[in-house]
Amino acid sequence: MKKSLFLNPPSYEGFDGGAGARYQAKREVKSNWYPTWLGQLAALVPDSKLVDAPASGKTLDDVLPLAKDFELLVIYASAATYMSEIKVAEAFKAANPKIVIGMVGAHVATVPEPSLMASTAIDFVARNEFDYTIVEVAEGKPFAEIDGLTFRGEDGKPVHTKDRALIHDMDALPYVSPVYRRDLNVDDYFIGYIKHPYMSFYTGRGCKSKCSFCLWPQTIGGRVYRARSAASVIEEVKQARALFPEVKEFFFDDDTFTDDLERVEEIAKGIGGLGIPWSCNAKANIPRKTLEVLKANGLRVLLVGYESGVQEILNNIRKGLRLDIVRKFAADCHELGIIVHGTFILGLPGETRETIKQTLAFAKEINPRTLQVSMAAPYPGTELYEQAIANGWFKQEKELVIDHGWQVAALNYPDLSSEEIFKGVADFYKAFYFRPSKIGEILLEMIQDWDMMKRRLREGVEFFQFLRTRDRANAC
Repeated sequence: MKKSLFLNPPSYEGFDGGAGARYQAKREVKSNWYPTWLGQLAALVPDSKLVDAPASGKTLDDVLPLAKDFELLVIYASAATYMSEIKVAEAFKAANPKIVIGMVGAHVATVPEPSLMASTAIDFVARNEFDYTIVEVAEGKPFAEIDGLTFRGEDGKPVHTKDRALIHDMDALPYVSPVYRRDLNVDDYFIGYIKHPYMSFYTGRGCKSKCSFCLWPQTIGGRVYRARSAASVIEEVKQARALFPEVKEFFFDDDTFTDDLERVEEIAKGIGGLGIPWSCNAKANIPRKTLEVLKANGLRVLLVGYESGVQEILNNIRKGLRLDIVRKFAADCHELGIIVHGTFILGLPGETRETIKQTLAFAKEINPRTLQVSMAAPYPGTELYEQAIANGWFKQEKELVIDHGWQVAALNYPDLSSEEIFKGVADFYKAFYFRPSKIGEILLEMIQDWDMMKRRLREGVEFFQFLRTRDRANAC
């Protein structure tokens, strides 16, 4: 077994775009997601090491000395920062010419050949769901005999082995919490709407929804939900609880944890007695009876992708939601005391100046406790990317972020410019949060909890810096 290093590579300061983030860009407030994909690899490969450079504040100079200690380096790469990740690979290869270097992630899975040929420092690219592909690489199996791999042949040209089948026995994957305990510091990880310190992990992969913009189901996870058994998840949470008594909240990071209602109710009942809050990604169509079970067994926050308040746009992106059902779901959450963090996207197909106003009005109406507003990001491998190419929607050079990691308004429509979409994000935030009712809600939350008081004050400073800095960066 090759001595293996799994690296979420150094990037822009404050950039959260690595092996767990659902879009790659700087955040409004300090945010670091766990490197869940790499954590699973480290759990599968004995005596390996996981390094999350962005979360721990490590630079290339900090991690480069590790090159001499390892035989295999696996880097999680993203579309937004691939040129930076190439430089990391080249530095490691220069420091240790014998080290084997591979790239994983949705970007390289989608464009494996260009990713491989971008630098001679890259020895292979692992496509699609890459867990067991990397295990076989670490075992020293010949590249030509490993499914799901793209590598250079003897003539220097790319060779593609057959695709690797998706994993269906999810219970066979080892738990990641022992790796987190060994290699990570939970204090490095923040999400604005979840208690700190928190911990996240997957209990399943894939998603039943067919959203045109969503990256992972279209590139790695698939559009079928493959999940651990409820018994396995309950045992995993118990183990994580024992290993990390300091953790104040667990987050289930499955694309849509609530895709299987019977399973999620069973899990909730199994962990409800542990006395620790938990949260998850959810779709805005959970029936009230299920919400009642989840709330009674420790559910605190639902992360919900609303995307838009306009039915036509939801239809355009194949969200599979009706606004009347969304309104009922939101009302049920309010009545049951379930906090909702809502996410919205500006610039999806069909967006106009008027629909942005309608979505803002809808956000105020359903009133999630907190929200995130981003711009449509057409990642390679998604239906939205293909639509953007076919219709000439890309503003320029298919950029997703600009210098220092700020998200770009990548799409430009005949009746809605990229500049208007970019400006719309700040306007949306201000209109939602700078209301007397919302300000009062936040102040009440702060008064009731000293830790929340300190946190919201810090986040307020970060938020205003975000608004100011992104405008300057975009102007440049």
